[in-house]
Amino acid sequence: MVKSAYFHIPFCAQICYYCDFNKVFFHGQPVDEYLEAMENEMKWTVEAFPTDRLDTLFVGGGTPTVLEMKQLDFFLQNIYKHFRFSIHEVEFTFEANPNELSKEKLQLLKEAGVNRLSFGVQTFDDSLLKAIGRTHRYEDVMKTIALAKEIGFENISIDLMYGLPQQTLAQFQADLEIAFSLDIQHISAYSLIIEPKTIFYNLMRKGKLPLPTEEEEAQMYEEAMRQMEIHGYHQYEISNYARPSFESRHNLTYWNNEEYYGIGAGAHSYVGGVRRANIKPINKYIETVQETGFPYLEVHHVTVSEQMEEEMFLGLRKTEGVSKQRFLEKFGMSVHDVFGRAIAAEKQKGLLEETQTHIRLTHRGKLLGNEVFQAFIAESKH
Repeated sequence: MVKSAYFHIPFCAQICYYCDFNKVFFHGQPVDEYLEAMENEMKWTVEAFPTDRLDTLFVGGGTPTVLEMKQLDFFLQNIYKHFRFSIHEVEFTFEANPNELSKEKLQLLKEAGVNRLSFGVQTFDDSLLKAIGRTHRYEDVMKTIALAKEIGFENISIDLMYGLPQQTLAQFQADLEIAFSLDIQHISAYSLIIEPKTIFYNLMRKGKLPLPTEEEEAQMYEEAMRQMEIHGYHQYEISNYARPSFESRHNLTYWNNEEYYGIGAGAHSYVGGVRRANIKPINKYIETVQETGFPYLEVHHVTVSEQMEEEMFLGLRKTEGVSKQRFLEKFGMSVHDVFGRAIAAEKQKGLLEETQTHIRLTHRGKLLGNEVFQAFIAESKH
């Protein structure tokens, strides 16, 4: 039964140099038509794949908070119209840019039951923010988070990035120190990944992107893990840290390989053992929803062997790892029956360890996570 829903708002006031998400400039776009198409998709989705109650909702982008008040209100009302959830028990997250949230918008979100904010901070260093194409500055973050707290938000998360062009370990340490001073509940810390079709990718190909070395990046990751622990943030996933009981329940849906709706252009869903990817271009998305109700670009029926692979490489992202009992209950086979060879090989390399109940990454394994995940995709092909 589906318990989670993701909503994609693909509009941005500015395109960041590293971002490869499905997004477009806000101005001059058919925003109202897009929100109407999303409503249609919500309606059709719930009719085709009914569920009794959602536990998590997540609105991402793009920048959802770039919507004007009226648009934001229309969008939120549509969520209430088509989905059932308990306002007291749901985790309802909105992504936001620190310089785009007025007091009015924050109040509107709060009144609409949004109870978790996720701010794309990336760094507190103004020169680095400028270098990665962000429009906000250090002061914006401080003001907006103070305002969100004043309005009554008690579950606030920020994203930080490391491995940025010309970023030093000392700069990243300073970022962590400021993050801890904010007294927030959740911090994500991701390394910069250079994706095709981004400004950074083009610069890198021309040899004009001075990035830290792999060793420096690994030091930044080690520093994040060490400092988070000291400051009371438990690492529950490779890049995510939370105060006790403030883990992102929505993101755990993905890592636990559970089902979820995905609404909007370029959104992905996983329902009834089928993964679906929506059409990305905004106008094409609107047109297809109007014609058919469903904007699917790809529909993939996940085989049992693919489900087992996903269980491993998604589950190993969590610090608790993959539950042997859960694997057995889900697939009727033990994890060792299916992946015995890969588990033994990765344990021998010191990248995996095993407890009575779980198989998980070692400290070294966290630094080489992708290498470990690859082993399970290769293993099931034998």
